[in-house]
Amino acid sequence: MTAEERIERKLRKFLKEKEFLTVTVSVRDGIVVFDGSVNTWDDVIQIGHFAGLLKGVKGVINEVRHRDMKASREKPQRSMREHGEGITFPEKADVVIIGAGVIGCFIARELSRYDLDVIVVEKESDVACGATKANNGQIHTGIGEKSGTLKKELCAEAWPLYQKIAADLDIPYKRNGLLVLLTEESLPQWVPSFLSRPILKYLLPYLAVRKGRAAGDTPRIVSKKELLQMEPHITKKAVRGVLMPGYGVTCPYKLTIALAENAVENGVAFVLDTEVLDIIVEDNAVQKVVTSRGDIVCKTIVNAAGVYADVVAEMAGAREFTIHPRKGSILLFDKTEGYIKHQLSELRFPQDPHTKGGGVLETVDGNMLWGPTAVEVPDKEDRSVSRSELLNMVEKYHPAVPELPLNSVITYFAGVRAATYTEDFVIGPSRVAGFIHAAGIQSPGLTAAPVIARKVVDTLRDTGVQLKEKEGFSPVRRAPPVFKALSAAEKAEFIKRDSRYGHVVCRCEQITEAEIVNAIHGLIPAVTLDAVKRRTRAGMGRCQGGFCGPRVAEILGRELGIPLEKVTKKGGESYIVSRKTKVVP
Repeated sequence: MTAEERIERKLRKFLKEKEFLTVTVSVRDGIVVFDGSVNTWDDVIQIGHFAGLLKGVKGVINEVRHRDMKASREKPQRSMREHGEGITFPEKADVVIIGAGVIGCFIARELSRYDLDVIVVEKESDVACGATKANNGQIHTGIGEKSGTLKKELCAEAWPLYQKIAADLDIPYKRNGLLVLLTEESLPQWVPSFLSRPILKYLLPYLAVRKGRAAGDTPRIVSKKELLQMEPHITKKAVRGVLMPGYGVTCPYKLTIALAENAVENGVAFVLDTEVLDIIVEDNAVQKVVTSRGDIVCKTIVNAAGVYADVVAEMAGAREFTIHPRKGSILLFDKTEGYIKHQLSELRFPQDPHTKGGGVLETVDGNMLWGPTAVEVPDKEDRSVSRSELLNMVEKYHPAVPELPLNSVITYFAGVRAATYTEDFVIGPSRVAGFIHAAGIQSPGLTAAPVIARKVVDTLRDTGVQLKEKEGFSPVRRAPPVFKALSAAEKAEFIKRDSRYGHVVCRCEQITEAEIVNAIHGLIPAVTLDAVKRRTRAGMGRCQGGFCGPRVAEILGRELGIPLEKVTKKGGESYIVSRKTKVVP
């Protein structure tokens, strides 16, 4: 009996035991394929995860449907907005990258080192619009990842790189460390007879230290007394802790914008608001990408399409996995600046094998953040946050900082991670020549991104792409000035040069008209309210754009030369206003 026959036998036995009698399974080249129907989405997930954990399984394609699954609808082709018309559309390239999240933009920047025509195609109106913008910004060391996975290997290699990346790209980054808290409530209520709860108070921190050292960090155990000195606002129920000093935090969308701008400065072209509709393959080799704006002839495609990576792979006949969407919700609080000095995570049992559980941290902009959670959802576009999810976040994270007032929450949101059933990254060549996977990138994808990019470049080299280093490549990108951070003398000089610096549009964050105009006309133009917000923070304060939103919309309309009715929140048909209701003299 071959290895694949043994895998198939185990899967058939599992399906029979669980009474999934309408599900069929086959295994070929290490890829498991399921088809059929079951009662619930949980059943679909259970089937996929069981297969993904089996030794020898390279990927799982799960086509099982469930009873409540809605009939699929054909997605309407995205319309080109007025300010997008008339752009020069590139008709050919050496490499096309599909997806402009943090992974696609890191790959673009890495490829901009070489004499190549590189095009990034993104269906949204801006970069960082998928899971990237809903990321908590945590830079992990890899202690939460399973040994032997790409996740752990690439994360451990990548986290020490962020100090230099942040300096080169002029983005915020703090290596503030992670405090893993052990409390009376976090200890298991049931333990083996040969252990006692007091012993666990010492054993668990010791095991955490070992895992941290294996990831290249220098962790240490912290007593209760020292914990409360380091973090006066944490729970008094903490009994011990472990400090992981390698952990850091950055701003995921500012990082991605900086990567994209640096790539553009080095010759990469970005085509936004452009959806990939098909991939033409002849003689098992990539020939061109068909998009909503036109065709791009190319020999090499990098699939960094996030939750749609399996859909894009199917277009090329190179599908080897299914993305099952995993939603992560986040609670964001008003400015707390200094309320906590480290990231916090409370050790809880039992632990979910498919998530590290999120945590409590302060963003680089000084807001407290809780999350993300992890919920399996059938819809790749499900970014809703329910009342029960909010209550679950409060129950999970509030015990770590019990004195933090809950009425200081200013917003909540969710992102969707691109998980595969093998729960690992999929990086490398596919069975179709010229089609490269950079898929299944869930947490710690942000951390691992720079090394993922290098691995993709190595793959291109190994598959025959000629990589000649470019003269004049610069890894350095300078961020635009933040007016509120300038000295009084500097502010006066800026206002003298451009009077719009003297016009504060966003009162919460003290963002000026000049900063907004600069963002709209940047290397990656901000053509929506959300794009302006990601670059300038206009609308990210306590009022969440309640006061400045209309003013920003007016500036967008003026600068883009479009009527106010055509200004959108996030592209597509997310219009801010529908029509005029009165004429103002």
